[in-house]
Amino acid sequence: MIELGVNIDHVATLRQARKTYEPDPVWAAVEAHLGGADGITVHLREDRRHIQDHDVRRLRELTHIKLNLEMAATDEMVGIACQIKPEMAMLVPEGRQEVTTEGGLDIVGQEVRLKDVIARLADAGIMTSVFIDPEPAQVEAAARIGARVCEIHTGPYAAAFHTKGRDARSPAVLEELNKIRVAGRAIVDLGMRFNAGHALNYFNVQPVAALPDVRELHIGHAIVSRAVFVGLREAVAEMKRLMREADATRLAR
Repeated sequence: MIELGVNIDHVATLRQARKTYEPDPVWAAVEAHLGGADGITVHLREDRRHIQDHDVRRLRELTHIKLNLEMAATDEMVGIACQIKPEMAMLVPEGRQEVTTEGGLDIVGQEVRLKDVIARLADAGIMTSVFIDPEPAQVEAAARIGARVCEIHTGPYAAAFHTKGRDARSPAVLEELNKIRVAGRAIVDLGMRFNAGHALNYFNVQPVAALPDVRELHIGHAIVSRAVFVGLREAVAEMKRLMREADATRLAR
């Protein structure tokens, strides 16, 4: 069945706004687990704008579901990952000026370097993932460098969904959704796992969750935003229900 990885970066964003000790991302991880999360995702950025090194260490020690560490493909981050040993490390592009990740990783343009990074992570026993746009060339390159998982960037789909008035049948929305579907099929055909994420929320998640072959969605901002009003445990449970409903509908076809 489809799984949910909850990104808790923005719990740390709230804490860092006051440079204090609360809210605690580890507590958030526990609440997410109790709400039905299958995994926890954090992005340890080079500028440490939200998640800190000690957060990742404590999450590794104290949580009991899988940990996905988003990271830039740098020597510093590879060293941290190899020391902490999350279940999965996902390579993402990173810019100091961006508010959030703005696009997929360009594997085609840096295959040699990324292949070495993937090998170092794999030698440490860490499942390797790459965050890419739904482009055939990037999927093929991901397979060549040895990635075991591809997470497809769903941002353009989410943007179309919003600008078209949440009309899931809009041609613009269907076009973006089809790109994700085609990329997912290619990922599976090449022997990798198909995950997806970025800007998914309670309104747009079900068409993606209903896609053939998708194994896991990573969602953060929407869940943390909902948690302000209903609590994190309930916010996670609501998202999980929507995903499972969509998945069940697909399987019933």
